[in-house]
Amino acid sequence: MKEKKKHGEKSMHKPFEMLGKMLKKRNIRLPEHSPTSARQRIPESYASVCSSKDEDRIFAEAMSDVVPLSWNNCIIRNQRPLRAERDTPADDSHPDTLARLRNLIRSGEGFIVSDTPEYMEGRGCNVSPLILRRLRRGDFSVQDYVDLHGLNVFEAREVLDNFLKRSLSSGKRLVLIVHGRGLSSPLMPVLKTKVCGWLSTGLWRKWVMAFCSARSCDGGAGASYVLLRQRPLSKGQRRRKKGGFYS
Repeated sequence: MKEKKKHGEKSMHKPFEMLGKMLKKRNIRLPEHSPTSARQRIPESYASVCSSKDEDRIFAEAMSDVVPLSWNNCIIRNQRPLRAERDTPADDSHPDTLARLRNLIRSGEGFIVSDTPEYMEGRGCNVSPLILRRLRRGDFSVQDYVDLHGLNVFEAREVLDNFLKRSLSSGKRLVLIVHGRGLSSPLMPVLKTKVCGWLSTGLWRKWVMAFCSARSCDGGAGASYVLLRQRPLSKGQRRRKKGGFYS
């Protein structure tokens, strides 16, 4: 067994113990320790420059023989216009702008109902979005209409049911329902909201292909186009689509 080192015994690992003797034997002297011996001394000229207070003059003298680069042959790629040019608002005094505004006030030309918060629409099962887009655009001719103005909810429901039954029995496909905008209602348009619910739920959801707010010439947000089916939607199709209407 190895004997334990006694207290105070010197360590056996002394890698630099013989370094001094080897250097003396080879006549090698270590450099004297000084603050500036380990780094290069700063030139006097540089020290004088650093101590000078007139730095602008010294910099001008150092740059006196510098020639600026020419930008004549420089190609700038992907150059964008200034922000002020990009964000310049349209001139409202332009003749075309004033003419469009004048037509909008006089005849409603240029007014788009679908851009207003009063607009409503719905699309039934297996109905292409193109059909709703054409209905919104006014591609179908109105074959009949009913006016629900001045009726309460119960009277309006009865009148609407009878009107749709007559329309289906006579083979009409597109009808117009005038329900008003409900501007006098304190919270929301009552009759207009009810008509939307009657067309998309209950009995009539299997007969209605699509509906949307009418164009300005047919009453705007106060009326709705209703496109009817030739045959009712089957119960299986309604179940698979979970209600049958997309709004």
